Amino acid sequence: MARLLVLLASLLLLGTTARAAFPPTLIVDMAKILLDNYCSPEKLVGMEEAIDAASSNTEILSIEDPLALSAVLTEGVRSTISDPRVSVSYEPNYAPPPAPPSLADLPPEQVAAMLQGTVKVEVMEGNLGYLRIQHIIGEEMAQQIGPLLIQHVWERILPTDALVLDLRFTTTGELSGIPYIVSYFTDAEPQIHIDSVYDRPSDSTTDLMSMPALMGARYGTAKPLILLTSAATRGIAEDVAYALKNLGRATLVGEHTAGGSVKIDKIKVGETDFYVSVPTARSTSPVTGKSWEVVGVEPDVEVASEDALDVALRIVHLRAQVPALLQASATLIAENYAFESVGADVAAKLSALATSGEYAMVNTKEELEVKLSADLLKLSGDKSLKTTHNVPALPAVYPPEVIIELIKVSFHTDIFENNVGYLRFDMFGDFEQVKAIAQVIVEHVWNKVLDTDALIVDLRNNVGGPTTSISGFCSYFFDGDKEIVLDKLYDRPTGATRELVTLPTLTGKRYGSQKSLLILTSGVTAGAAEEFVYIMKRLGRAMVIGETTAGSSHPPVTFRVGESDLFLAIPITHSDTSQGPAWEGAGIAPHIPVPADAALDTAKGILNKHFAGQK
Repeated sequence: MARLLVLLASLLLLGTTARAAFPPTLIVDMAKILLDNYCSPEKLVGMEEAIDAASSNTEILSIEDPLALSAVLTEGVRSTISDPRVSVSYEPNYAPPPAPPSLADLPPEQVAAMLQGTVKVEVMEGNLGYLRIQHIIGEEMAQQIGPLLIQHVWERILPTDALVLDLRFTTTGELSGIPYIVSYFTDAEPQIHIDSVYDRPSDSTTDLMSMPALMGARYGTAKPLILLTSAATRGIAEDVAYALKNLGRATLVGEHTAGGSVKIDKIKVGETDFYVSVPTARSTSPVTGKSWEVVGVEPDVEVASEDALDVALRIVHLRAQVPALLQASATLIAENYAFESVGADVAAKLSALATSGEYAMVNTKEELEVKLSADLLKLSGDKSLKTTHNVPALPAVYPPEVIIELIKVSFHTDIFENNVGYLRFDMFGDFEQVKAIAQVIVEHVWNKVLDTDALIVDLRNNVGGPTTSISGFCSYFFDGDKEIVLDKLYDRPTGATRELVTLPTLTGKRYGSQKSLLILTSGVTAGAAEEFVYIMKRLGRAMVIGETTAGSSHPPVTFRVGESDLFLAIPITHSDTSQGPAWEGAGIAPHIPVPADAALDTAKGILNKHFAGQK
């Protein structure tokens, strides 16, 4: 109330000179119009008391320029109720717009010509419908020209496989037209609550519901619907866009809309030539509990208005491909995933998703990749089964001094109390790449810990990498006098099982099988690192300290999905055991479970106690 009182009083006290340029009741009359008609009366609490206080003021308005006064009044009202839609204008020659002519008596060809001026319909390449509307007609006109709309517009649209509804140029419309448009894109039953519109003058609320009966057939809910918007999209068109978006029926592409009003009335102030344009109704979505008015409608895919149609075409094209892409992905997984039964189950469920509509609202290839990866993880529990990019790594060519520096930062070594060595690295390398620089690694890393009496290998931050170098690394911790089978690896695509064995010759000296080896793990330890931990634990060569490992899989192989630019990373190999998965999925439990950050101190304590007992 205080703000309103200040507003009215300040407007009345704009001048204290003697001459009255305008009727002294102008401000009070304007305030009463707002009180009786403004769509959000809760913002006007205290208005009546403010009017009484202002009307008792004996001062008079003194601004002589009516346009200047209307600008002052507009600014005052807007700042008080925080609504940019309210305005005051001075229009001595204003005449209300004439009522639209009845079309019932016009010849059909003339009505058809009028339609062509406001509606554009086209069937584009790929059986894609395009419908542009400049004005949304109301119920009365729809009844008058409905048969012509069906004949000249709708019957061309119905057979299409997808529709682009262009509202970028739609700035006017009738409230009663909202259920008509929305209903053509919903099912007849059950009825859907589209919108609730509160009318202030009548103090009543109308629920807009979908229509169970329509002229012509419905477009339905199965075919893609893309709705184009721009910063000029206003009013009733915004309501249609907001409803279809929140019902999950349309994808909005374009610009943030204007943020207009479902209904604005221009009301004459007393006997003056001033008018107040005021929103007299407000829309509230039953889905969101909010309104698009003032704030506008945010598109799902925001692009410049002039680019919206091209983007919409790309979205429709992508969605048309999605079912086939999912089916092809399912086939690849069924034929290649390391664990056949899991692969078959994932493939069956993914095939079901392909026809379920789960992917019906995908807008970009990136969205498809994210959703598909999430679904594959949910269906398989395998983080390695996912979409990927087919970008082959270029072989790096570095001068020797750079290689040495890279090795120094990739490996960390130390010598602790009791001549205990420490070796940390966070990624396994490919065998061929490691082979090329093996001598450098031996000289600058391995030889630093070779002559220790025990060794701690820290894999707490090792996320995996290729398993091709596992045989070589394991071999350093066994004697070279005999070949040891480290693991048996089953390859799903070929159905073959190969043995992973120690190597007879190595670069540098072996650590051997007699000295103590402790391995530190965490929930991050994954992939190739898990295979190493699994082998050393199973063969009794190392004590594992820390947390259960990630439970990932052997490194996946990249597969192209059909002829598309979508790629899948599919694990095709697993450790071959008669008991089922060795570590894939479940991880490897440590001998001594401790939090990862306590693992190193625990290992040191065990070794120090061990060496103390030998003294």
